[in-house]
Amino acid sequence: MPERLFVCTPSKLGAYADCPRRYRYSYVDRPAPQKGPPWAHNSLGASVHTALKNWYALSPERRRPEALAALLKGTWVREGYRDDEQERAAYRRALGWLESYVETLEPGADPLGVERVVAVKTAVLAFNGRADRIDSRPGPDGPELVIVDYKTGRTGLDADDARGSQALALYAYAAERVFRRPCRRVELHHLPTGTVAAHEHTVESLARQLTRAEETARDIMAAERAVADGEDPDEAFPTTPGPRCGWCDYRRTCPVGAQAPGKEPWAAVERAADPVPGQD
Repeated sequence: MPERLFVCTPSKLGAYADCPRRYRYSYVDRPAPQKGPPWAHNSLGASVHTALKNWYALSPERRRPEALAALLKGTWVREGYRDDEQERAAYRRALGWLESYVETLEPGADPLGVERVVAVKTAVLAFNGRADRIDSRPGPDGPELVIVDYKTGRTGLDADDARGSQALALYAYAAERVFRRPCRRVELHHLPTGTVAAHEHTVESLARQLTRAEETARDIMAAERAVADGEDPDEAFPTTPGPRCGWCDYRRTCPVGAQAPGKEPWAAVERAADPVPGQD
Protein backbone atom coordinates (compact mmCIF):
# COMPACT_ATOMS: atom_id res chain seq x y z
CA MET A 1 0.00 0.00 0.00
CA PRO A 2 1.52 3.38 -0.96
CA GLU A 3 2.53 5.68 1.86
CA ARG A 4 0.09 8.49 2.53
CA LEU A 5 0.98 11.92 1.27
CA PHE A 6 1.98 14.49 3.85
CA VAL A 7 -0.55 17.32 3.75
CA CYS A 8 1.26 20.55 4.45
CA THR A 9 1.55 24.31 4.17
CA PRO A 10 4.72 26.42 4.34
CA SER A 11 4.01 27.26 7.98
CA LYS A 12 3.61 23.59 8.88
CA LEU A 13 6.96 22.68 7.31
CA GLY A 14 8.57 25.76 8.82
CA ALA A 15 7.36 24.94 12.31
CA TYR A 16 9.16 21.60 12.26
CA ALA A 17 12.30 23.04 10.68
CA ASP A 18 12.45 25.71 13.38
CA CYS A 19 11.70 23.39 16.30
CA PRO A 20 10.20 19.87 16.22
CA ARG A 21 8.72 20.42 19.69
CA ARG A 22 6.81 23.48 18.49
CA TYR A 23 5.51 21.40 15.59
CA ARG A 24 4.30 18.76 18.03
CA TYR A 25 2.49 21.29 20.20
CA SER A 26 0.82 22.81 17.12
CA TYR A 27 -0.07 19.76 15.04
CA VAL A 28 0.28 16.53 17.06
CA ASP A 29 -0.79 17.00 20.67
CA ARG A 30 -4.55 16.94 21.14
CA PRO A 31 -5.87 18.84 22.88
CA ALA A 32 -3.17 21.30 21.87
CA PRO A 33 -1.45 23.20 24.68
CA GLN A 34 -2.73 26.68 25.33
CA LYS A 35 -0.89 29.38 23.44
CA GLY A 36 0.43 32.55 24.98
CA PRO A 37 -1.20 35.94 24.35
CA PRO A 38 -1.45 37.37 20.82
CA TRP A 39 1.56 39.19 19.41
CA ALA A 40 1.25 42.81 18.34
CA HIS A 41 3.62 42.31 15.40
CA ASN A 42 1.36 39.53 14.10
CA SER A 43 -1.65 41.84 14.42
CA LEU A 44 0.21 44.55 12.54
CA GLY A 45 1.27 42.20 9.76
CA ALA A 46 -2.20 40.71 9.37
CA SER A 47 -3.77 44.17 9.21
CA VAL A 48 -1.43 45.35 6.45
CA HIS A 49 -1.80 42.14 4.45
CA THR A 50 -5.60 42.32 4.54
CA ALA A 51 -5.61 46.01 3.64
CA LEU A 52 -3.56 45.24 0.52
CA LYS A 53 -5.87 42.38 -0.35
CA ASN A 54 -8.85 44.74 -0.10
CA TRP A 55 -6.99 47.38 -2.13
CA TYR A 56 -7.08 45.05 -5.11
CA ALA A 57 -10.76 44.34 -4.50
CA LEU A 58 -11.49 48.00 -5.27
CA SER A 59 -12.27 49.03 -8.81
CA PRO A 60 -9.18 50.55 -10.50
CA GLU A 61 -10.56 54.09 -10.37
CA ARG A 62 -10.95 53.81 -6.57
CA ARG A 63 -7.39 52.61 -5.97
CA ARG A 64 -6.11 55.90 -4.66
CA PRO A 65 -3.89 56.57 -1.60
CA GLU A 66 -6.73 58.36 0.19
CA ALA A 67 -8.68 55.07 0.25
CA LEU A 68 -6.05 53.41 2.42
CA ALA A 69 -7.03 54.88 5.79
CA ALA A 70 -10.51 53.38 5.56
CA LEU A 71 -9.12 50.07 4.29
CA LEU A 72 -6.64 49.81 7.15
CA LYS A 73 -9.18 50.82 9.78
CA GLY A 74 -11.55 48.20 8.45
CA THR A 75 -8.97 45.43 8.76
CA TRP A 76 -7.15 46.61 11.87
CA VAL A 77 -6.40 43.91 14.45
CA ARG A 78 -6.03 45.41 17.93
CA GLU A 79 -4.58 42.47 19.85
CA GLY A 80 -1.22 42.45 21.56
CA TYR A 81 -0.42 46.14 21.90
CA ARG A 82 0.78 47.57 25.19
CA ASP A 83 -1.75 50.41 25.21
CA ASP A 84 -3.79 52.69 22.98
CA GLU A 85 -0.87 55.03 22.42
CA GLN A 86 1.34 52.27 21.05
CA GLU A 87 -1.49 50.95 18.91
CA ARG A 88 -2.16 54.38 17.40
CA ALA A 89 1.53 54.82 16.62
CA ALA A 90 1.60 51.41 14.92
CA TYR A 91 -1.47 52.32 12.87
CA ARG A 92 0.10 55.57 11.69
CA ARG A 93 3.30 53.76 10.80
CA ALA A 94 1.43 51.07 8.87
CA LEU A 95 -0.62 53.65 7.00
CA GLY A 96 2.58 55.40 5.97
CA TRP A 97 4.01 52.13 4.66
CA LEU A 98 0.90 51.48 2.62
CA GLU A 99 0.74 55.00 1.21
CA SER A 100 4.34 54.76 0.07
CA TYR A 101 3.90 51.26 -1.31
CA VAL A 102 0.82 51.88 -3.44
CA GLU A 103 2.64 54.76 -5.13
CA THR A 104 4.81 52.05 -6.72
CA LEU A 105 1.79 50.16 -8.07
CA GLU A 106 -0.17 50.73 -11.26
CA PRO A 107 -3.77 51.36 -10.14
CA GLY A 108 -5.24 49.67 -13.20
CA ALA A 109 -3.01 46.59 -13.12
CA ASP A 110 -4.69 43.50 -11.68
CA PRO A 111 -2.48 40.65 -10.45
CA LEU A 112 -3.23 37.14 -11.61
CA GLY A 113 -3.97 36.24 -8.01
CA VAL A 114 -4.33 37.99 -4.64
CA GLU A 115 -4.22 35.80 -1.54
CA ARG A 116 -4.39 32.97 -4.06
CA VAL A 117 -4.22 29.36 -2.91
CA VAL A 118 -1.95 27.17 -5.03
CA ALA A 119 -1.59 23.42 -4.54
CA VAL A 120 0.49 20.59 -5.91
CA LYS A 121 1.10 16.92 -5.16
CA THR A 122 4.42 15.10 -5.35
CA ALA A 123 5.41 11.57 -4.44
CA VAL A 124 5.61 12.72 -0.81
CA LEU A 125 3.69 15.98 -0.39
CA ALA A 126 0.18 17.28 -0.81
CA PHE A 127 1.19 20.93 -0.60
CA ASN A 128 -1.05 23.96 -0.50
CA GLY A 129 -0.32 27.55 0.35
CA ARG A 130 -1.76 31.03 0.02
CA ALA A 131 0.48 33.43 -1.92
CA ASP A 132 0.10 37.11 -1.08
CA ARG A 133 0.20 38.02 -4.76
CA ILE A 134 0.91 36.35 -8.08
CA ASP A 135 1.82 38.71 -10.92
CA SER A 136 1.88 37.95 -14.62
CA ARG A 137 4.70 39.87 -16.30
CA PRO A 138 6.17 39.84 -19.81
CA GLY A 139 9.04 37.40 -20.31
CA PRO A 140 11.34 36.64 -23.24
CA ASP A 141 9.14 33.75 -24.34
CA GLY A 142 5.75 35.05 -23.22
CA PRO A 143 4.01 35.76 -19.90
CA GLU A 144 5.80 34.61 -16.76
CA LEU A 145 4.54 34.44 -13.20
CA VAL A 146 6.12 36.18 -10.22
CA ILE A 147 5.46 35.33 -6.58
CA VAL A 148 5.19 38.44 -4.39
CA ASP A 149 5.34 38.18 -0.60
CA TYR A 150 4.72 41.20 1.63
CA LYS A 151 6.93 41.63 4.69
CA THR A 152 6.37 43.96 7.64
CA GLY A 153 9.19 42.81 9.93
CA ARG A 154 11.75 45.22 11.29
CA THR A 155 14.84 43.84 9.64
CA GLY A 156 15.92 44.53 6.09
CA LEU A 157 15.87 41.78 3.48
CA ASP A 158 18.17 40.92 0.59
CA ALA A 159 18.39 38.55 -2.34
CA ASP A 160 19.69 35.77 -0.09
CA ASP A 161 16.45 35.91 1.90
CA ALA A 162 14.43 35.55 -1.29
CA ARG A 163 16.69 32.77 -2.57
CA GLY A 164 16.56 30.83 0.69
CA SER A 165 12.81 31.08 1.29
CA GLN A 166 11.38 27.59 0.99
CA ALA A 167 7.84 28.99 1.10
CA LEU A 168 8.40 31.22 -1.94
CA ALA A 169 10.03 28.39 -3.87
CA LEU A 170 7.13 26.06 -3.14
CA TYR A 171 4.63 28.73 -4.17
CA ALA A 172 6.52 29.14 -7.45
CA TYR A 173 6.68 25.39 -8.04
CA ALA A 174 2.95 25.03 -7.39
CA ALA A 175 1.90 28.14 -9.33
CA GLU A 176 3.78 26.98 -12.42
CA ARG A 177 1.78 23.77 -12.40
CA VAL A 178 -1.57 25.37 -11.55
CA PHE A 179 -1.39 28.06 -14.23
CA ARG A 180 0.85 26.20 -16.70
CA ARG A 181 3.16 29.17 -17.09
CA PRO A 182 6.81 29.56 -16.07
CA CYS A 183 7.22 30.85 -12.50
CA ARG A 184 10.81 31.35 -11.44
CA ARG A 185 11.01 34.84 -9.96
CA VAL A 186 10.17 35.39 -6.30
CA GLU A 187 10.10 38.76 -4.54
CA LEU A 188 9.99 39.92 -0.93
CA HIS A 189 8.38 43.37 -0.72
CA HIS A 190 9.53 44.92 2.57
CA LEU A 191 7.01 47.65 3.28
CA PRO A 192 8.83 49.44 6.14
CA THR A 193 11.82 50.20 3.90
CA GLY A 194 10.10 50.16 0.51
CA THR A 195 12.66 47.68 -0.80
CA VAL A 196 12.27 44.58 -2.96
CA ALA A 197 14.50 41.54 -2.52
CA ALA A 198 14.26 39.22 -5.51
CA HIS A 199 15.66 35.95 -6.78
CA GLU A 200 15.41 34.17 -10.13
CA HIS A 201 15.08 30.46 -9.52
CA THR A 202 16.04 27.77 -11.99
CA VAL A 203 14.37 24.42 -12.51
CA GLU A 204 17.23 22.92 -10.50
CA SER A 205 17.00 25.34 -7.56
CA LEU A 206 13.24 24.82 -7.27
CA ALA A 207 13.83 21.07 -7.34
CA ARG A 208 16.35 21.40 -4.50
CA GLN A 209 13.86 23.31 -2.37
CA LEU A 210 11.21 20.71 -3.11
CA THR A 211 13.60 17.93 -2.09
CA ARG A 212 14.27 19.74 1.19
CA ALA A 213 10.55 19.99 1.84
CA GLU A 214 10.06 16.31 1.11
CA GLU A 215 12.91 15.39 3.46
CA THR A 216 11.30 17.45 6.21
CA ALA A 217 7.97 15.74 5.55
CA ARG A 218 9.59 12.31 5.81
CA ASP A 219 11.19 13.29 9.13
CA ILE A 220 7.83 14.48 10.46
CA MET A 221 6.01 11.32 9.41
CA ALA A 222 8.74 9.18 10.95
CA ALA A 223 8.44 11.07 14.25
CA GLU A 224 4.65 10.75 14.21
CA ARG A 225 4.92 7.00 13.59
CA ALA A 226 7.40 6.68 16.43
CA VAL A 227 4.98 8.33 18.85
CA ALA A 228 2.15 6.12 17.62
CA ASP A 229 4.39 3.10 18.29
CA GLY A 230 5.00 4.18 21.86
CA GLU A 231 8.14 6.33 21.75
CA ASP A 232 8.38 9.21 24.20
CA PRO A 233 6.98 12.27 22.36
CA ASP A 234 9.72 14.42 23.88
CA GLU A 235 12.33 12.18 22.26
CA ALA A 236 10.55 12.00 18.91
CA PHE A 237 10.03 15.77 18.79
CA PRO A 238 13.05 17.37 20.49
CA THR A 239 13.47 21.06 21.18
CA THR A 240 15.76 23.40 19.26
CA PRO A 241 16.72 25.99 21.89
CA GLY A 242 17.62 29.43 20.61
CA PRO A 243 16.50 33.04 20.29
CA ARG A 244 13.11 31.93 18.95
CA CYS A 245 12.18 30.47 22.34
CA GLY A 246 11.42 33.91 23.76
CA TRP A 247 8.92 34.50 20.96
CA CYS A 248 7.33 31.04 20.95
CA ASP A 249 3.58 30.68 21.52
CA TYR A 250 4.28 27.58 23.61
CA ARG A 251 7.12 28.91 25.78
CA ARG A 252 5.10 28.43 28.97
CA THR A 253 4.35 24.80 28.08
CA CYS A 254 7.83 23.79 26.96
CA PRO A 255 10.26 22.96 29.82
CA VAL A 256 13.23 24.11 27.73
CA GLY A 257 11.53 27.19 26.32
CA ALA A 258 10.32 28.25 29.76
CA GLN A 259 13.95 28.81 30.74
CA ALA A 260 14.29 31.54 28.10
CA PRO A 261 13.30 35.10 28.99
CA GLY A 262 9.86 35.72 27.54
CA LYS A 263 9.12 38.66 25.28
CA GLU A 264 6.22 40.99 25.92
CA PRO A 265 3.50 40.71 23.27
CA TRP A 266 4.26 44.24 22.08
CA ALA A 267 8.06 44.02 22.20
CA ALA A 268 8.63 43.83 18.44
CA VAL A 269 6.61 46.94 17.66
CA GLU A 270 8.12 48.83 20.59
CA ARG A 271 11.73 48.27 19.59
CA ALA A 272 12.04 48.94 15.89
CA ALA A 273 15.52 47.46 15.69
CA ASP A 274 14.68 44.23 17.53
CA PRO A 275 14.63 41.35 15.00
CA VAL A 276 11.86 38.81 15.45
CA PRO A 277 12.81 35.30 14.30
CA GLY A 278 10.33 34.10 11.71
CA GLN A 279 8.24 37.29 11.72
CA ASP A 280 6.06 37.76 8.68
